[in-house]
Amino acid sequence: MKSRKPSRPALASDSLALALLKAAEVVADVLAGLNLDASLASCWQAGDFTSGQRGAVQDLAYGTLRQYGRGDFFLARLLRSPLDLSQKDNPALLLRSLLLAALYRLETHPESAHTTVDQAVSASAWVAHGQFRALTNAVLRNRLRRDAELLAAAAIDSVACHQHPGWWIDRIRAAYPDDWQDVLASGNARPPMTLRANRRKITGSAYLALLHAAGIGARLLRQDGQAILLDHPQRVGNLPGFGEGLATVQDLGAQHAALLLDVQPGMHVLDACAAPGGKTTHLLELSDINLLSLDMKPERVERIRENLDRLGLQAEFKVADCRKPQQWWDKCPFERILADVPCSASGVVRRHPDSKWLRRENDIAGFVSKQAEILEALWHVLAPGGKMLYCTCSLFPEENQLQIVDFIANHDDAECLPLAGIQGSASGWQLLPQAEQDGFFYALLQKSS
Repeated sequence: MKSRKPSRPALASDSLALALLKAAEVVADVLAGLNLDASLASCWQAGDFTSGQRGAVQDLAYGTLRQYGRGDFFLARLLRSPLDLSQKDNPALLLRSLLLAALYRLETHPESAHTTVDQAVSASAWVAHGQFRALTNAVLRNRLRRDAELLAAAAIDSVACHQHPGWWIDRIRAAYPDDWQDVLASGNARPPMTLRANRRKITGSAYLALLHAAGIGARLLRQDGQAILLDHPQRVGNLPGFGEGLATVQDLGAQHAALLLDVQPGMHVLDACAAPGGKTTHLLELSDINLLSLDMKPERVERIRENLDRLGLQAEFKVADCRKPQQWWDKCPFERILADVPCSASGVVRRHPDSKWLRRENDIAGFVSKQAEILEALWHVLAPGGKMLYCTCSLFPEENQLQIVDFIANHDDAECLPLAGIQGSASGWQLLPQAEQDGFFYALLQKSS
C-alpha cells in the first residue's frame, strides 16, 4: 500500500507564510539566472494579488537579494550538510530560497522572530509536500540561538559584511580607497524615489504643492529646478496628475544628463540608447529640438512612445542599433548626441539587487567593448563643433574615465570639456551613489570644427 503524501495546509492570502513562499519562488528564479523584474512579472501573472500582497512579496524578494551574501554566509553555517542543488527541478532549490528569505526577515524584523519562524515553517509545507518542515524549523531556531556568534563572524567576512561579491568589493575598494565602504553601503540601501516635474506644464514648486495637498511628503532637491524627492516611495497612481503628464519618475543623478548636454532650440539631437525615454522626454521639456530616439528592442521603443504621449511631447523614434548608422542615419549630422550606453549598472545596484549576483567579473570587458563600438559609431554622425554626452550608471573606471581617456587618445578631433558648475576630472565626472541619488558618470565630448 502506497503511503499518502501529507496534506498541505492552505496559506491565507494575507499571511506572511504566503509572502515568504512567493518571494522564495522569485529568488529561486533569480538564482537560477532569471532577471528579477521578469521573475516578479511572472509571479504577478500567476495570481491575483492586492497591492499590499505585492508589496510584501516584493520587499522580501528585494531584501533577500540585497543581503544574499549575508544570508548565504549564515545558511552555510546553519546547515549540518549542504543542500543538494544539482538537479534543476530539485525542491531543495526552493527550500534554500525560502530559508534565505526567512533569514533576511529574522534580521530585519527581530521583534517578530517567532512569527517569522512559524510562518516560514508553514510555507515549507508547500515544498516537497512538507518533508522540509523540521529542517526549516531547526535552521531558523538555530539562527536565533546563535545570533551573537553568527553576527560576529559575519562582521569579519568581506562578502557577508558588505553584501557584494568579492570581486565587486575589490574593484570598488581599488577605485575609491577613501569612499569604498560608503559606496557599498549605498548599494545595499533602499533607493530613493525622485520625480521630475514637467516644466512644459508645471513648475517644481507648484507640483510640490500638489503632492503636499495629496498628503504625500516631499521636498525640492534643487531650489530653482524640477527635481522632487519623495519622503517615501509611492505607486505612480497615487501621484497627482501623473497620468496627465505633470511629472516623471527619474533619479536625481539621471536628471543631470539633459542639463549637461546643453541643447538649444532648433538643434538636431540624437538620443542613441533611449528607452524607456526619461532622458528623451527631459531634453524635449528643456528645449524645442528635433530629436531622434533609438533603441534596439521594439517593446522598449514602445515605452518611449508611451512616455512621450503621456507627457504631451513629440519626437521621432526608431527600432535600431546605434552602432549601425547605415541602417538608420539619413546623413544629416547631429549637433548634440546623448550616449547613455549599456553598462554594468553598478551605480544603480540598489534598484536591481539581482545584478550583483548575476553579473560576472568578466562581463565588464564585454561592456567596455560595446561602449567603445558605440562611441566610435556615433562620433561619425556628430557634426563638426557638435557635442556628445557619454554617460553610464556604472562605478567601474574601465567603463568611465578609462574609456574616455582611451577614446581621446585615439581621436585627435575629440576634446573632453569641463562641465559647467561641476568639479570633475579632465576625463569626466563620477557621481557616487548617495542617499538622494544613484551613481552615474558623465563626460562631455566636443568634436573639432
